[in-house]
Amino acid sequence: MSIAKKLASQTAIYGVSSIVGRVLSYLLVPIYTAHFAAAEYGIVTGLYAYVSFLNVVFTYGLETTFFRFANRPGQDRRELYNRTLSLLLLSSVVLTLLLALLARPLLGLLDLPPGHEEYARWVALILGFDAIAALPFARLRLENKARKFAAIRLTNILLYVGLNLFFVVLCPYVMQSSSTNLLAGLRPLVAAVYNPSLGVGYVFLSNLAASALTLLLLGRELLDFRFRWPDLSFLRPLLAYALPLMLMGLAGMVNETLDRILLPRWLPENFYPGLSRLGAVGVYGACYKLSIFMSLVIQAFRYAAEPFFFSQSTEKNSPATFALVLKWFTLCCAFIFVGISLNLSWVGPLFLRRPVYLTGLDVVPILLLANLFLGVYYNLSVWFKLTDKTYYGTYIGAAGAVLTIALNFVLIPVLGYTGSAWATLACYFLMAALCWWLGERHFPVPYPVGRLLLWLLGAVSLVVAGQAGIQALPAPAGYAVGLLLPLLFLGLVYVVEGRQLRRARG
Repeated sequence: MSIAKKLASQTAIYGVSSIVGRVLSYLLVPIYTAHFAAAEYGIVTGLYAYVSFLNVVFTYGLETTFFRFANRPGQDRRELYNRTLSLLLLSSVVLTLLLALLARPLLGLLDLPPGHEEYARWVALILGFDAIAALPFARLRLENKARKFAAIRLTNILLYVGLNLFFVVLCPYVMQSSSTNLLAGLRPLVAAVYNPSLGVGYVFLSNLAASALTLLLLGRELLDFRFRWPDLSFLRPLLAYALPLMLMGLAGMVNETLDRILLPRWLPENFYPGLSRLGAVGVYGACYKLSIFMSLVIQAFRYAAEPFFFSQSTEKNSPATFALVLKWFTLCCAFIFVGISLNLSWVGPLFLRRPVYLTGLDVVPILLLANLFLGVYYNLSVWFKLTDKTYYGTYIGAAGAVLTIALNFVLIPVLGYTGSAWATLACYFLMAALCWWLGERHFPVPYPVGRLLLWLLGAVSLVVAGQAGIQALPAPAGYAVGLLLPLLFLGLVYVVEGRQLRRARG
């Protein structure tokens, strides 16, 4: 099997858990937007924004560090796994307890009244469980056990989705049903396990149960490890490699989620008539979910690409391979960008079930393009990981974080959550550009930058022109145009790039 086919195969397997699982999870969006008011959904959006930051702190770059050191000649992988997981286990217990004790201050950051401290405590346990599971998952990836990885991830999502359907949909329906309803007989059973006052708390409870099950399913990898008390002489080089990655990750979370934290603080009162600040966070968070299709591709790609890049680093033709991977990754993401952006008129109402959420659809194309550049950055970042210069990732992430904070400060009072979307796009474009510029000086790769920029410019132009044309047409014709234009873009890519590929082979 060729190198490209091997990467594509593993990406597809990881994608089963990422894409299929996340699609199932994504189907919860219309349920949430139908059952929760915007302000209630704002609680979920806000707390999970903090979870994104804290996930980085809980794992502090040890996954990538494990990959890097495990691929070094002469490295005892079992001892590395034992010591790394021991360190992660100790730190996870300490951080989980600390976060549980700080439940009230954490909820205060969201301006929530007292009475829901259990939300933060459940979140603390979720973070702890997920952090402990990170190294066993990394081991599965290192050992190319993609199918087991995918099966466990998918099981996690299925349980999470199932519990959400039970607590958010079925239980309220049974409790509110009339005595003549066929499900009325379940009311005593439901009353024994369901508390209506928890509301959105069941989202976090479902997540907690799924995370606990994941640890059980990773039992073989956890039981196979032997606890080792931290040995600084062994851990010092690991931490020296990992901590810059953690800082880079924190900077990345600033760029990815800080807007949902800053929005309720910097948004002027009554900026959106009839919508509270927390409600605006809910609308923005729900519309952000529509960019998940791009995120799914990026996530599945990262699971397969990280160990792949490390394993290919010693090959003579690795720069050409990296360039080819970036090219086709970018073209695939450009097609997704065009396809979703031109079909929001019917995709949006399918997932956002209350009219208030549809008011934020204009941010979706901006966020899709932003996530595309984030994926490009992940591709380009291979150079500082392979050269052990991870501190450059910290510098690039910090530059993006500064830009994110500055633009949110300037744009939120003027444009609301649309300003946050533009800040996200500007940030990820800057990070990709900086990473390419620095990489050219430290680890040159023949990326077809000019050609890819032309394709992206064409995709953006097609979306802008297509949206204008769709709005001017009656609904049936608009839907047809929205479906045909992405196919036209795909056909053009096939003709132009296919011809170049055939010339290279000939």
